[in-house]
Amino acid sequence: MEDSNTDHYDGGEPPEPSGSLRTFGAVYQGFRENAGFTQESLAPVIRYSAHYIGSVEQGRRLPSKKFVDRSEDTLNANGVLRKAASRLSKQPGLARWFREWAELEKQAISLYTYECRLVPGLLQTEAYGRTLFTHQVPHLDDDEIEVRWAARCERKRLLRERPNTAFSFILEEQLFLRRTGGAEVTKQLIDHVLELSEIRNVDVQLMPLVQQNHAGLHGPMQLLETPDNEWFGYCEGQRTGLFISDPKEVSILQMRYARLLSQALTPQDSRSLLKQIRGAL
Repeated sequence: MEDSNTDHYDGGEPPEPSGSLRTFGAVYQGFRENAGFTQESLAPVIRYSAHYIGSVEQGRRLPSKKFVDRSEDTLNANGVLRKAASRLSKQPGLARWFREWAELEKQAISLYTYECRLVPGLLQTEAYGRTLFTHQVPHLDDDEIEVRWAARCERKRLLRERPNTAFSFILEEQLFLRRTGGAEVTKQLIDHVLELSEIRNVDVQLMPLVQQNHAGLHGPMQLLETPDNEWFGYCEGQRTGLFISDPKEVSILQMRYARLLSQALTPQDSRSLLKQIRGAL
């Protein structure tokens, strides 16, 4: 039987159920019950644990290809499970725990990002992004780097193609002082961020290096608002992502982000600081 951690979200708690994963889970459960299996009786047949099956049905786990293939044959799903599963992983180059968020980004009318680790993908230059991919541990091969950069480029188009979306970025000053990739890469990055900050629906604010009161000490976070005025949150760790749909939890992130907005430099002062940092390179 496959290890119960197979195709897990690589550490930490799995993300909350996303819409597409929940839908797949419900379809899977329907096929299982129609075939007369319980989770426990199906487990030895497809060589996955009952816990794994339950996680898939609850929408808390992205099913592996082997899991889908074995289930397809055992449950006589006539290709339905394979087709449904392919839609869960149709975005190569994006971490599997990030895909649901990336789908929501495309329709968001508000998108807020606080980042303390690296410059967010939507603001990255090619040189900066490739530096991150090249020095990632474990190392990526050249083909994987190309796939990931292509996916990032696709996401970056949002800033240019969605003029009615309110984009807000709060970035730690240290991200530009670190000189990731070297001075020249950092100069290009700052020029790019300055250019994007001139777009009327894009606000970029820096959190100064010295800040006695800081509402973002719990780590990076993202918030978005859908066209139906629903709010969702997303938090990312080393090798995990947490999709947040609970209104109470989203409200906490909104309160923290609102406080961060008041603590960070204004967009105008942030541009001035970026130019100052660039001049010192």
